[in-house]
Amino acid sequence: MTDKNALIQPDRGQKAVALHLIGKDGLEQFIKGLSVPQRAALEAQKFAGAAGSHAILPDGDGWFVAAGVADPAKLSTWCLARLAEVLPAGTYRRASGEPGKAALGWIAGQYSFDRYLTDPSEEGPRILLTGEVKAIDAVIAEAEAIELVRDLVNTPAEDMGPGQLESEAESLAKAFRAEVKITRGEMLEREYPMVHAVGRAAGRAHAPRLIELEWGDPKHPRIAVVGKGVCFDSGGLDIKPGAGMLLMKKDMGGAAHALALARLIMGARLPVRLHLVIPAVENAISGNSFRPGDVLRSRAGITVEIGNTDAEGRLILGDALTRASEKEPELVIDFATLTGAARVAVGPDLPALFAREDATAQAILDAGLGVDDPCWRLPLYDGYRDYLKSDIADINNAGSSGFAGASTAALFMDRFVAKGLDWAHFDTFAWRPASKPGRPKGGDALGLRAAWYMLQQRYTGERG
Repeated sequence: MTDKNALIQPDRGQKAVALHLIGKDGLEQFIKGLSVPQRAALEAQKFAGAAGSHAILPDGDGWFVAAGVADPAKLSTWCLARLAEVLPAGTYRRASGEPGKAALGWIAGQYSFDRYLTDPSEEGPRILLTGEVKAIDAVIAEAEAIELVRDLVNTPAEDMGPGQLESEAESLAKAFRAEVKITRGEMLEREYPMVHAVGRAAGRAHAPRLIELEWGDPKHPRIAVVGKGVCFDSGGLDIKPGAGMLLMKKDMGGAAHALALARLIMGARLPVRLHLVIPAVENAISGNSFRPGDVLRSRAGITVEIGNTDAEGRLILGDALTRASEKEPELVIDFATLTGAARVAVGPDLPALFAREDATAQAILDAGLGVDDPCWRLPLYDGYRDYLKSDIADINNAGSSGFAGASTAALFMDRFVAKGLDWAHFDTFAWRPASKPGRPKGGDALGLRAAWYMLQQRYTGERG
């Protein structure tokens, strides 16, 4: 894990390479201030001010950087991330102004997952200086939360099973003096029957469990954060094809988001009483796998006919959301890599957001846009509830229509959230299929910062 404290540092006038950020409208004026050799270097590198491009120019015995951005006066989170990936190791500062939001992208752009490499890169860090010293800790905390999601999702399932998720929760509890409770074995079967049913086919080393963490002053408003922890999803007896299993190590991405959000909440000492709930399982295949056509009784007492064993995430979340509801929180947020239908609808970059309350949905959407972590709301449409009808049980986990898959999954989960509770659900991908500046291919946090900034606004009145 990269030392984030080394990448963003207070500007105390130390020696640093200057970053001249230029929009296309300002390129002509910038060129007028250059010497003839500098203009020649700029032309040789074919720099035209395009966003994401840069050129290195001589300056006496040293050098400086000209970098294209869309608007130098309004930097985005990711506009300097490419520089952090490609510039030589060293220390840098803006020639004019502060990095602002772009400081996070500068850190995130230097992420690499090298746990399994025998010869990882030893290239030194690119350090960015800032005069906004009070903002450094918050930026580092967000970068560490993003890296936590990436590391957990990128780790193969053999090394990231239910036990490892439990260890992550225990590490957080130790760091922030929180309380952890783990339910497993016969007690899990009795109290969380759907979590047990989905996970019971896994080997002993990856046995299912329900992970809970509680933190904060009981006098503060109670919130629940729930994350889907399917550490590997074979599809169960409705087995996935080989190509469909290749990314299934990421099916615990919801749990990774929930752990990262809990870390942000506790680290900032947000004035809430936090209840983190993670059902952790491996959806494996063996002689005791749950079957299509089985009827499961949930913690809530609702009976569920299994239409498809590959619709397992909503089952474990059903029990987890029931548990969260029992504490009567004023807000429940869950994260889950739940449906392919959401990816068809909004693609890999946009988490699909479902919410009971319009005000909560809008607050999350606005927060996401403000911090370059956009989400897209999809409907909890009552008219689709009929798609989940069962002839022999209270509800079917998969439905039979073939339509509105993301919405019907959300409606299934809605049955397990107590009536009247403010609830928001992220159907997130937790994965980048292609690299973008600051966001390498692989596991990633999508919707995390939107939720975090919404919570800050809601419980402190500040925008982070």
